[in-house]
Amino acid sequence: MKVVIVDYGMGNLRSVAKAVEHVAPSAQVIVSDQARSLLEADRVIIPGQGAMHDCMREFMARGLHDALLKAAAEKPFLGICVGMQMLFDHSEEGDTPGLGILPGRVCRFRNDMVDAQGVPLKVPHMGWNEVIPVAPHPLWKGFDGPNGENVGERFYFVHSYYCHPADASAVAARTHYGLPFTCAVAQANIAAIQFHPEKSAAAGLRLLANFIDWQP
Repeated sequence: MKVVIVDYGMGNLRSVAKAVEHVAPSAQVIVSDQARSLLEADRVIIPGQGAMHDCMREFMARGLHDALLKAAAEKPFLGICVGMQMLFDHSEEGDTPGLGILPGRVCRFRNDMVDAQGVPLKVPHMGWNEVIPVAPHPLWKGFDGPNGENVGERFYFVHSYYCHPADASAVAARTHYGLPFTCAVAQANIAAIQFHPEKSAAAGLRLLANFIDWQP
């Protein structure tokens, strides 16, 4: 199995690669900025961190657009953090067009958010938070409760923007930070998550292993 982690000059590439190598020791894990690598991959992961407009500029400059669209249409595909946000039509961050693979927009957290006790919440949303699956999906294998119900697991977040899918059926999980927001989407062979599995200890490794095993 060849797993390609897309290098577009942004993202926690080496940490993601190491985590995938850990859960899939027999896989060939490649970090690449070459369109050909995406076309030859069995699975594609697009991680990301940083400003959306910078990410999209670098992504387009490296000639990855067409290859990624083809990969997203045909292969098991995982977007992480900005790699999730890029899939949508538009982001408020820098008034930036996305790839338009999934309908919807990316919005900024308000600066006046408070928690249940009225304490102001900081933006960016940074740290561990509970992810609640809202639809069954192979990504959540091993996160079920004793009766098969979806239960929350804590993952690590670092972001100021969140995705608002136009199609509610694509929502796979939500998190609450000042407001409930979509933190995972899934549609056909595409899955994407706002949190960082490579920074989320055992839960993150389990999710990455589930992605490697996923047969959409």
